[in-house]
Amino acid sequence: MSKSKTPVNPLLQSKKRRIGPGIVVVVVLLLALGAGVGVQYWRSNSGVEVSSSGGPEPTVITGPGTTGQGVKVGQAGAKVNIDLYLDFRCPHCKDFEDEAGEAINKLVDDGTVTLTYWPLMFVNPDNSPRLANAFAAAAAEGKARSYADELYADFAKSWTEDQLIELGKQLKVDDGKFEAGVKGNTYGGWLESVGQAATTRKVEGTPTVFVNDKQLPADALTPEGITAAVNEAKG
Repeated sequence: MSKSKTPVNPLLQSKKRRIGPGIVVVVVLLLALGAGVGVQYWRSNSGVEVSSSGGPEPTVITGPGTTGQGVKVGQAGAKVNIDLYLDFRCPHCKDFEDEAGEAINKLVDDGTVTLTYWPLMFVNPDNSPRLANAFAAAAAEGKARSYADELYADFAKSWTEDQLIELGKQLKVDDGKFEAGVKGNTYGGWLESVGQAATTRKVEGTPTVFVNDKQLPADALTPEGITAAVNEAKG
């Protein structure tokens, strides 16, 4: 007679180890966190490389420091002025620079317009003031346009204090005065007055553009729209 098999208790069977969904989620989160840390390290520690072609720098007509007035560049006597309210941490300002910056530079360089920068500080309260102050320090040394262009050219960079100082060196800004201006937040008070002037003018966002005191609508913030507004202002 054959022996019957002893019944197997299913509760005592060895179980295969499975990775539960909770473990998968944790692994994914750890990988994402590691990637985020790596990106942030790069943003804060990557080297500074100047991308500009080394073209002519427009003359700074009105430098930083005059209460309630922006930094004006170009050729004195131009019949048209463009007021540009910007924030160096504003992604829309980056897009505007990419699309319309070259057209505005041409208008400045051929003497058609002057350009007045109004650096604001509300997009990123932790970083916008630092970048705006560094821009002002560079503008005081005659490097308004090239410094602003480079801040946008590498928009993903954190632009730490060290990186801002290195950018000045790359652009051949006077190291001593510029570095002191960056480290000492020399233009903090002036920037506050610029912000107050923008509020008085009812500027509510960046970028905002005026051509001879006439604010352009959002759909006109293009090379064609700006050129048309300038031609109209010339009369």
